[in-house]
Amino acid sequence: CRCTPDQVARYQGKLSGPLLDRIDLHIEVPAVSARELLDAPAGEATDRIRNRAGAARDRAMARQGKPNHALQGSEIDRHASLAPSALQFMHSAAAKLGWSARSTHRALKVARTIADLADAPQIATAHVAEAVQYRRALAGAA
Repeated sequence: CRCTPDQVARYQGKLSGPLLDRIDLHIEVPAVSARELLDAPAGEATDRIRNRAGAARDRAMARQGKPNHALQGSEIDRHASLAPSALQFMHSAAAKLGWSARSTHRALKVARTIADLADAPQIATAHVAEAVQYRRALAGAA
């Protein structure tokens, strides 16, 4: 995209809050120069990522009989157990960012997935912090 920051902000302003609430991950992907691309170190192997993702999904299915994204209402409360410090962090982030209940539930489900990827039985503050970062990229547009 060759748009100016003002043009991008104006376009993002057209996205409604309720629409953005329904998107789990908001990730800004900046342009990368050819030099950065060519000089970058090798990333994690695809088969290793696939195996980690499969194991995380298997954990979710064993725990609750469905993937994390499909959790609703009281299921989120039951299966997205937060450590006390993580709960405090989530309260603070949701208040500071002005999240709706839907946004908060989406972030909880993402945090549960991050915890599953880390093979953690309970959601820790670090998992919540990472999930919050995935909902902040378009925060100004909501």
